[in-house]
Amino acid sequence: MKKIIVTIISGLFLCSTYASAEVGVNIGVSGTLGIFGATAKETLSSDSGARAGNTAQDTEIAAIGYGSVFIEKEFGMFSIGVDYVPTPFESDTVETQKMDKRTEQSDTVTAGVNKVQVDLEDLYSVYLAMNITENSYIKAGITSVDVITNENMNTGASYGNTSLDGTMVGVGINNELDNGLFWRLEGVYMNFDGTSLTSGDNTINLKSVDGVNGTLSIGKSF
Repeated sequence: MKKIIVTIISGLFLCSTYASAEVGVNIGVSGTLGIFGATAKETLSSDSGARAGNTAQDTEIAAIGYGSVFIEKEFGMFSIGVDYVPTPFESDTVETQKMDKRTEQSDTVTAGVNKVQVDLEDLYSVYLAMNITENSYIKAGITSVDVITNENMNTGASYGNTSLDGTMVGVGINNELDNGLFWRLEGVYMNFDGTSLTSGDNTINLKSVDGVNGTLSIGKSF
């Protein structure tokens, strides 16, 4: 669904360049560096060789870098835009050793290794920006990313895929060059809502993901 929405909005922006020469359209590319943190808790919901209800919680902080493309339509001092990241983010593979009791009738507990790797795909943002001076602006919007889990569980179970939705706010400076070219430098704060994934007896609750990033953009106005 998100791809359809982005395609429709982008098509409207492109068509508008032919409909009105007085309403500007901006197209460009961006490079972003940021720091994001996430906190997740794993809960064992039934007896599989360990006490039911056992939990483990961890917080990770990671630096990331990525490129994106954007398109905007201007309405006086306002503009509405879509930013899309075409390449996925790939996490490291995490291995954990679990003690598993194969049957309820058996007291034999065996050790197994679970491997989980996560890809984040189709990160996009839809935002509204407002000029506060000739060369500076503020922006706010919504953002979403698909979470693709790639796991090899000792029990044969698997986590499902999901999406994370969130919000973003930012501030930036804009400098116009000759021939409609421009560059921007902005800082943005992003916050994604949590979610829950279940695999067999295990449940992972992702409480939240948030971070700050800095972006350098280059584009052209039409």
